[in-house]
Amino acid sequence: MTTPADRHRDFAATFQHVVDETTDWDAPSPVKEWSARDIVDHLLDWLPPVLSAWADVDLPDAQGDSPSQRWAHRTAAVQALLDDPDLSGRPVQDGPFDGQPLALVIDRIYTADIYMHTWDLARANHTPVTLDPAYAQEALDGMRPIENILRESGQYGAPVSTDSADPVDQLMAFIGRHP
Repeated sequence: MTTPADRHRDFAATFQHVVDETTDWDAPSPVKEWSARDIVDHLLDWLPPVLSAWADVDLPDAQGDSPSQRWAHRTAAVQALLDDPDLSGRPVQDGPFDGQPLALVIDRIYTADIYMHTWDLARANHTPVTLDPAYAQEALDGMRPIENILRESGQYGAPVSTDSADPVDQLMAFIGRHP
């Protein structure tokens, strides 16, 4: 069974590979009005205030002179948290996941975001990437029952039609991307 720590390690490493291959940080991405750099900045910026508010956990600033260095720094900090059983097992104290273990919350909201934005960043710079189709199907199956909540959040675009049988393409189309 894949643990939240294992999944984060794998997905963050794949994202790191795509970051390292990115040559045009101003390239438009599949996320409307976002550049390649915006994708990395988004993943670096939103988790720390959530962890602080929900779990009283402070992540260090993502340091470095490049998106690659900053991503590596953030990945190491999140991985250390997930690898620490005392921290990762601590229940969050606020938010919609109140009472659930921190590792599970990170897995559901942050690691899933890494997975989806890996696809976005790869498309922005035409970088080949292989994403786990079983995870895409699992995510899609989990998102469909709460589609209205997701759409109302403003975090996802309108679904896009696709004839693809590939679960990754289906997930991306569900969240409003054109596979």
